Amino acid sequence: MGHRTIRNHCLSACAALAALLLPVQAQAWGFYAHTVTADIALENVRPDTRAEIDRLLEAAPMLGTPECDLDSLQDASVWPDCLRGQYWRWGHTFAWHYQTEPVTEEYDARKNCSGLGCVSAQVERNQRILADESLPDNVRVEALAFLVHFIGDIHMPLHSGDHDDRGGNDREAAYGIVPGLNLHWVWDGPLAERAISGDPPIARRYGAAERAELAGGKAADWGRESWQIARDFIYPETFGCDPCEGELPRETALSQELIERSAPIARRRVLQAGLRMAEYLDRAFEPGPLPEEDRD
Repeated sequence: MGHRTIRNHCLSACAALAALLLPVQAQAWGFYAHTVTADIALENVRPDTRAEIDRLLEAAPMLGTPECDLDSLQDASVWPDCLRGQYWRWGHTFAWHYQTEPVTEEYDARKNCSGLGCVSAQVERNQRILADESLPDNVRVEALAFLVHFIGDIHMPLHSGDHDDRGGNDREAAYGIVPGLNLHWVWDGPLAERAISGDPPIARRYGAAERAELAGGKAADWGRESWQIARDFIYPETFGCDPCEGELPRETALSQELIERSAPIARRRVLQAGLRMAEYLDRAFEPGPLPEEDRD
C-alpha cells in the first residue's frame, strides 16, 4: 500500500470518527472533503502552476497564523476555517463562506452579497488578487488559501440553498442510526466522507472529455447549481414534501436509502470543486492580469 493510499485511509477514518463524535455546527465540506478537493486540483493543474503554488506557500509565515498550518494546498483548503478561532482578527471574513438563498424564491446571484460579502464574490475577488503579479507574495498566498477553500464551500449545496434554517444548521437530523446531528452537518461530514471514500479513487488525473463534462463555469453558476440541488433534492427528499408548501419540521432523519441516493450527488460536487479549482488556479498563474471579461 502506497504512502498516499495510507494517508487517504487515515484521513477517511478520522473524518468518519469526527462526523460521529462532533455534531457541532459544520464548516463546509468538513476537513476531509476540503483536502480532497485540493488533491483533485493538484492532480489536474499544469506543472508550472504546481511549482508556483509551492513557491507562494513559502510566504505563508508572513501571514502570522502559526496555529493554522499553511504548508501545502491541502492546508490551504482548510486554513480559512482554522481562522474561526481568531474572531478579533478574521471575523470580517466569516460571512464570505456562504451565500444562502431561500429555496422558496428565485435564485439571485447578487442577493445577500453587499460589499462582496459572500462566497461567490470572494471566489472571483481572490482569484484576481492571486493573479496580480504586482502584489507581494504574502497577499497572494492569502488569496490562494481563500480561493481554494471558497471553491469548496460554494459547491456544498447547503451553503447556497436555505429554508430559514441557516442552510440546515437549525434542523436536527439523524444520519441513519446516528442521532443528534443537523442537516447541514450531515452533508458536510458523514455523507461527504462516504461519497468520496473507497474505490474508484476520486483524486486522479481526468481526461479532457471528463473535464469538459464536469468543470467550467464561474462562481455564480456554481452557486446556482448548489441552490438547485438544495431546492430540488435535499429539502423535498429529506422532508418528503415540497419545501415551498408550509413549514418544515425542525427534526428529521436520513434513511439508508436516502443516504445511498444522496452520496453520488455529494461526490459529484466534490469532484466538480476540485476540477474547477484546477481551472481557476491555472488561469490565475498565466502571465499577466486576468482579462477584464472574466470579471462579474
